[in-house]
Amino acid sequence: MRISTRGRYALRIMIDLAEHGGGEYIPLKDVVERQEISKKYAESIMIELSKSGLVDATHGKGGGYRLKRPADEYTVLEILKVTEGELTIVDCNPQGIACPRASTCRTTALWQELGALVEGFLNDKKLSDYVQREEGYDFVI
Repeated sequence: MRISTRGRYALRIMIDLAEHGGGEYIPLKDVVERQEISKKYAESIMIELSKSGLVDATHGKGGGYRLKRPADEYTVLEILKVTEGELTIVDCNPQGIACPRASTCRTTALWQELGALVEGFLNDKKLSDYVQREEGYDFVI
């Protein structure tokens, strides 16, 4: 399994919104400057995050993006699944096509167990685990 740049950037953007948002809308230009991400690339990521219901967006003066929930209610897994789709360890089952060796393969259980461990690990990690809180500021939304 390999997490793409898109998945890594989505996670960085979500952390940035948690750190700097405080419930307010944050202009995307501010996020991309801090994260050193192309604005065009970030816009395409934000469309996915918005459509999936992870962030709110508003346009015009005072517009930007903000988290829909407190940072401790987001898992790393749910953020990565928006941009990466299913996180698979091996590509034994491309596009839902059954592997002809599935009934006799001795390694299928190994890959399924490893996949479950990875998903469990990422599901246990909250967005709030990676937020740097400023001095005297202990609530992150």
